[in-house]
Amino acid sequence: MSVRDLADYPWDAVAPYAERARQHPGGIVDLSIGSPVDPTPDVVADALRRATDAHAYPQTVGTPALREAIVAWYARRRGVTGLTPSHVVPTVGSKELVALLPLLLGLGPDDTVVHPRAAYPSYEVGARLVGAAPLASDDPDEWPVGTRLVWLNTPGNPDGGVLGVTDLRRAVERARELGAVLASDECYAELGWDGPWADAAVPSILDPSVTDGDVAGVVSVYSLSKQSNLAGYRAAFLAGDPALVERLVTARKHLGLMVPGPVQAAMIAALGDDAHVEHQRELYRSRRNTLKPAVEAAGFRIDRSEAGLYLWATAGEEAWDSLGRLSELGILAGPGHFYGTHFPQHVRFSLTATDERIAEAARRLRASVSS
Repeated sequence: MSVRDLADYPWDAVAPYAERARQHPGGIVDLSIGSPVDPTPDVVADALRRATDAHAYPQTVGTPALREAIVAWYARRRGVTGLTPSHVVPTVGSKELVALLPLLLGLGPDDTVVHPRAAYPSYEVGARLVGAAPLASDDPDEWPVGTRLVWLNTPGNPDGGVLGVTDLRRAVERARELGAVLASDECYAELGWDGPWADAAVPSILDPSVTDGDVAGVVSVYSLSKQSNLAGYRAAFLAGDPALVERLVTARKHLGLMVPGPVQAAMIAALGDDAHVEHQRELYRSRRNTLKPAVEAAGFRIDRSEAGLYLWATAGEEAWDSLGRLSELGILAGPGHFYGTHFPQHVRFSLTATDERIAEAARRLRASVSS
């Protein structure tokens, strides 16, 4: 497969529903994408401004200060101890890493890439770009011989599902049986809401209770886009097996995949400041508390969604029909079809809208029931 063979970008199919939603007298409430709307924290923006004299090429591997900040963050926020700068590398956002990891690992047509059943499409795209076979599966017992890369996503996009320590341990065990790299996309980890995650931290694949201190073949991927409103900065990183990190760094040097110097400085500031993360978390909690009961009152059942930035919901009908009904209310959601073939009756509501727009969506949903 080549780049020419890729399907059209799926969000183009939503355009007619967006146009209909824009005709609503109160304007559109766009809950279809997960792009932050709140300001970048001052502590981060100030660090970026101070670093604008970036006359030299940045280091692909990251500055020593950034790598130390990533190590300290994993210990403080994720309970992952024992990492050193050799265990980490910054990336140009997390999407490029997700899509390019099969290429960087040298995978090809004889290999299988496993990803979640409900999954952001970049996992499959990365496999298809190198001619590998993508497999949607949440059951390690289904992962076949020939699997060379396994993607987990916890908390998940779109379904907000969280894998506990027992599930993570089983995934590591099975990946090692197969000789596969296990990569866990954890960019929503600071946003736990329900069940055990209301009071406990979402576990990382690198947690010692998962790996017993052995991170061979295992990596964690994290993005600052969600927790720190840095989507436009393209600021993310990978941590885990130092042998894999070294291999990826070599490939990334050849490809010129470098995080700009000012962004590296901004990442250090973001990783070192917990106050803005807690503030943003409470904003999303409030928006979720407003939207969730209104979605349910409008006849949707919410599945999983115990963490992350989305409500994964179904009204028991074709997703495009749900999008049509919502667009008449001026509300735009994302169809389950975009996240694999297994959820044609689900839609994804995002919490990344302003307080006013979330409140307006809730009002319209409740009004649709009483009218």
